[in-house]
Amino acid sequence: MAGHIQDRWYKTETDADGKTRRVKTDRHGSGLRYRARYIGPDGTEKSKSFRDGQKRLAEKWLVQIEADMSRGQYIDPRATRTTFRQYAEKWLSDQTSDVATRQAVEMRLRLHAFPYIGSRPLGSFQPGHIRTWVRQLEDTVPAASYRRAIFGNVSAVFTAAMDDGLVVKHPCRADSVKAPKPSPTRVKPWLADQVFAVRAALPGRYRTMVDLGAGCGLRQGEIFGLPVDETDFLGGWLHVAYQVKLVRGKPIFAPPKGGKERDVPLPGAVGEALAVHMTAYPPVKVTLPWLDLDGPPVTKTLFFTNSEGSAVRRNTFNRRHWKPALATAGIIPEREKGEAEYEKSPEDGMHALRHFYASVLLDAGENIKALSQYLGHSDPGFTLRTYTHLMPSSEGRTRKAVDVIFRAPELSGVQDHGPGTAQAA
Repeated sequence: MAGHIQDRWYKTETDADGKTRRVKTDRHGSGLRYRARYIGPDGTEKSKSFRDGQKRLAEKWLVQIEADMSRGQYIDPRATRTTFRQYAEKWLSDQTSDVATRQAVEMRLRLHAFPYIGSRPLGSFQPGHIRTWVRQLEDTVPAASYRRAIFGNVSAVFTAAMDDGLVVKHPCRADSVKAPKPSPTRVKPWLADQVFAVRAALPGRYRTMVDLGAGCGLRQGEIFGLPVDETDFLGGWLHVAYQVKLVRGKPIFAPPKGGKERDVPLPGAVGEALAVHMTAYPPVKVTLPWLDLDGPPVTKTLFFTNSEGSAVRRNTFNRRHWKPALATAGIIPEREKGEAEYEKSPEDGMHALRHFYASVLLDAGENIKALSQYLGHSDPGFTLRTYTHLMPSSEGRTRKAVDVIFRAPELSGVQDHGPGTAQAA
C-alpha cells in the first residue's frame, strides 16, 4: 500500500526501559483522527484526513491512489479544489502568445465560459457538463465561428490540465461532445467596381490602403503598420514585418499574425499609388511600444497616419471612415435616421480586400502555395479550403484537356477512335 496512515490521537513513546507505549496526544478526541499520507508523482507529500472509526476507509483510499498511479490515471487532489476559472486564469498568465491574443482569449473565457463552468472543480467535469455548456453557447453566441473559438479556448485549458495531471480524461474530446460546427458560408469576393467605389469614398489620406489590401493582400493591421523602409519600389517587393494592434484600446507595434514575416510582390500600379500618396501625405515617424504596452519603444516611418500624425486605430477608422465608405459604395445600407451605428457586416471589413486579391490571383492561374505565402497563411491547406471554389479555371482546364483528346481524331480526319467508337465496342 502506498504511503501510511497517521493516527493523530495517539503517539508512540519509549520509556526508560526501552519499551514503547501508546499515549494520547493533545489532539485526542478532537478533529479528524486519521491522516492518509503518500508521495505523489511530483515528489511532494499529499494527504487526506478521515474521522474516528474510518481507518479502513483511509486504507482503501490509499490502495485506490496506488492503483491509479500504476494505471496512469492518478489525479492530484488539488483538482478537487481548483476550479476551472482558477486554473484557466493561471494558464492565461503563463501564455507566451502576444498580449493582444491573450486579451482576446481572456475576454472569451470571462464572458462565455466562467459564468457557466468557472466555479466547477476541474476533477469533477464530465462530458455532460460540456454538452450543456455548448448548448448554452448556441443560445447566447449567434456567430458559429465565434462559438468555435470559445470552445477551442476551453478545450486548450483542459489540454493543459491533463498535461499537469489535474484531469485524467479530456471532457471536450468525448465522443458525445460535438464542437460547434463551422459556418457553411463561402467567401464571396467583391467585384472590381465595388473595390474602386469604396476606394473613391474614403478620405484621400486613406484611399491607398485599398490598393495595398486589394493589390498586395495585406491585412488591416499590416497596412496601418507598413513602414517606408520595408518597401522596395525598384525591386517590386514589400516586406511585411509589422502591424499596428490595439491592446486595451491603445496601439502597439507587433509582428504579423502568427509572427510570420513575408515578402509580397509589389505591382507597379500599387507602387505608383504609394508614390502619389507619399507626395500628398508625407510619411510620419511614429513611436509605439513593441508587443505590449510596457514594451520597448520602436519608431517607424509609416505611410498611413491619422490627421494628428498618430497611428491609425482600427476601431476609430472602421467606425468613422470604412463603414461610411461602404454605405456610399452601396455595399451596406445607409444608417437609418436617428441611428448612431451602421448595421453589422463582418464579411465587409477590410479583410474583403484580401479575398478580392486572392480571387484575382487564382483567376490569373497563380498556384495555391504561392498565394498562401503572399497572404501569410501558415498552412497552404487552409488557403485551398478557403478559396478552392474561386478556381473556375481548373474546370476550364479539365474540359479543354478532355476536348483536345476526343476532338483530335475528328480534326485530323481519323474516325475510328473517340467516344462513338468506344461505345460501339
